[in-house]
Formats: sequence, C-alpha cells, structure tokens
Amino acid sequence: MKRDTFGSRLGFILVSAGCAIGIGNVWKFPYLTGQNGGGIFVLIYLFFLLIMGLPVMTMELAVGRASRKSAVEGYKALEPKGSFWHLHGWVCIAGCALLMMYYTTVSGWMLIYFVRFLTGSMNSFTVDTIGSVFGTMLGDPLQMGIAMAVTVAAGFAVCSFGIRSGLERITKIMMSCLLVLIIGLAVYSMTLPGAAEGLAFYLKPDISKVQSIGLGTVIVAAMNQSFFTLSLGIAAMEVFGSYMSDDYTLVSEAGRICVLDTFVAIVAGLIIFPACFSYHVEPDAGPALIFLTLPKIFAEMPGGMIFGTLFFLFMTFASFSTVITVFENLIAASMDNFGFSRRKSVLLNFGFILIASIPCVLGYNVWSNVHLIGARDILDSEDFLVSNLILPIGSLIFLLFCTSKYGWGFENYRKECNKGSGLRIPRSLGFYLKFILPVLIAVILVAGLL
Repeated sequence: MKRDTFGSRLGFILVSAGCAIGIGNVWKFPYLTGQNGGGIFVLIYLFFLLIMGLPVMTMELAVGRASRKSAVEGYKALEPKGSFWHLHGWVCIAGCALLMMYYTTVSGWMLIYFVRFLTGSMNSFTVDTIGSVFGTMLGDPLQMGIAMAVTVAAGFAVCSFGIRSGLERITKIMMSCLLVLIIGLAVYSMTLPGAAEGLAFYLKPDISKVQSIGLGTVIVAAMNQSFFTLSLGIAAMEVFGSYMSDDYTLVSEAGRICVLDTFVAIVAGLIIFPACFSYHVEPDAGPALIFLTLPKIFAEMPGGMIFGTLFFLFMTFASFSTVITVFENLIAASMDNFGFSRRKSVLLNFGFILIASIPCVLGYNVWSNVHLIGARDILDSEDFLVSNLILPIGSLIFLLFCTSKYGWGFENYRKECNKGSGLRIPRSLGFYLKFILPVLIAVILVAGLL
C-alpha cells in the first residue's frame, strides 16, 4: 500500500510544529524565563535548543524519512541484521499511548474553560470566587469525562481522513488561527496599564537573579525546557519524517519547527506577564497559572470575558494540535505493524485511548486517594514516566542508533539529513554528536530523576 505524504512543505512544518507546541509552551516556559534571569535564560535556552533539541529532532526525522515507516518498522528497515534496536519502537508506541492517557484530560480542561467563557457562565463569578471553578471541575468526573471523550473522538475523527485531507488540512487552519490569536492577545496585553513592568520582569536580562539562584540552576532549567519542548524520544516526530519529501534538508526543516515552537513560547509570556503585573497578581507555573491566576485577571479586565474566550480557544488549539499528531503516531504504528487499514486502526486506538484515559479523569475525584509513584496522583505519575524516563532515554537511543557503528551509523544518518536543499550537517560534527551530546542528555535524565 502506497504511503500517504504531506501535500506541501508548509503542511509538514505546521503539523510537526503542532506536535511540539503544547501546554508546556504556555504554563511553563514564560514562568521559567521570568524566574531565571529573563533574557539571559532565553539566550541559554536558545543555545541548548540549537545544540541539543535540533540535532535529536533531525535524527527522528531521518529514521522516518529513510525508512518510510513508523518507529518499529523504521528501526527494522535500517538496523544491522540481528540487532534489536526495533524493540525501542514498541517503547515509543507505549510512550505515545501513556502521554495521551493524561494529555487528553488536560486538553479537555482547556475545552471546558473555553466553553464556559464563550457561553458567559464565567460572568456569574467574581474575582474572589472564580478560582473555585477549577476545583469544582476536578471534583466532577462526568464533566471531565465528557470533555476528555469529546477530545479523543474529535482527534481520531480528524486522523481518520488521512494525512492530507485530515491532519494537514485541519492543522493548517488551526495553527494559522493559533498564531493570529496569540499575536492579537499579546498586543492587547502589552497595552494594559503597568504592562512595561511585566515585560521587564519577563525579558530584561537580570544578572543579579542568576547570581542569587546559581548559574548552574539556570543552565539545567534551560537544558530541560529546550529538550522537552519538542516532544522528542517517543517517535512523535519520526512518523512525520516518514511522510515528508526529499526536497529539503532535515536541518532546515527542523530549524523551522524549532523557530515556530519558540515563537509561541515567547509570545505566550507577552500575554501572561503584562496582564499579571497590570493586575498585581503573582504569576505561577503549571495549571495554577492557567486555571486560577489568569481567570482572576480576566474577571477584572475590561472585556475580560472576550479575552478569556480567545485565550482558552488558543489553549484548546495548542493542546489539540499535540493530541492529533500523537494519535497519528498510534494509527501509523497499527497500520505498519499489523497491516490494519486506517479505519480499523482509528477505531481500535479510539477505543483503547478512551478507556485508558478514564483513570486520569477519576484520579482527581473517585480515585483521589490512589498514588502510583510515591505521593504522585495518577496524572503526575503518568507524566513522570513520560517526561523523566521515556523521553530522555528514548532520545538517547535515537542518538546512539544514528551515530553508532552498531546502529544505523553516522554517515548513513548524515547522508539522509543532507538530502535536498538547505543547511547541511558537516562530517566534522560527528565527534560532538557521538561523544558530547549523549553526555548532555544523560545530565537531563539524571536531573529529572533527582
């Protein structure tokens, strides 16, 4: 059966960027920037994005494009005879499934808040009471379950139409709207009274802050964020390599994806910090920022309900773009490994993810006393496994496969990367990729576990 392909270069870039752009761009990157020296953190982040995230992304894309298969079959097509690199492909599939077992619930939260702002039900809350909405939502398994189910159903419905007619067409519309929304929201936020103070906190280089928390702390935070923002290590990018053309080098394409991902992350801060400082609210990281802090600001802000509606529409697009791209990975794996049709793969994965996502929904109410890893609840336990183990270890395996003589090998990887027009990987980069980059990834792995 002939493999589906992207209809355009723009489609590939937007779909791949949609996979990378997610909730972490909004609720983690801006906060880390503000807390770790502003512009200094951004520069360190960009440096590590260039020397760590970008190379590993080209490796995932190279395995996909060279093999024209998803992870397991992709490894099999390229690995030396008798080796077992393809076993990691099954871990990638498990990682994608585990990621979706909690990410669909969080995406459902975005949908619930968007609908509440859109319908005006948030108007009945004051600044003092709007924070209770989040706790009430978490205590309602039916509401969260419906939102999760809608997210799962909509995601697989998009993927059922294939790459060009489904994923590429919808992502082009959604990502275009996302970029317009985020720019519009940032412009408005920066016109609020006191916005300049928030911008200074966010982006002005602050050496004293770096000195107070330690340069090492800032560097590790930047390394982590630059690495995890791209969703590397679970073959989420590899499958899109299998659908792309040979017209452009992988360094050029990966670079464009990184630019889009970073743009959204930085502009998200231009929305959040001016608004927080304008209304004298301390910015938080994580869910508290999105669901507690910002709604309080929207309740006070002139036109805040409209602003809130647009903000959560942007967040819904950001989270849903990740959902549909990871779903495509699961569907492609079923088609490649078991010979299923796309329709059968969609139905089977829909049923599995729908059922497997229920524990996360119940983890905040009916099963709130369940702790899987230490004191972590179900969502945090699943996130810990993906973020701290599967992603960094997976990235290290992709790296070793592409650079080791016992795997695909550096020259084969380099040759695939350099197909087409654009930036190329020189042979002289081999030493860094073989011996230094693995150490940097190991540092992230150890730091995450500690």
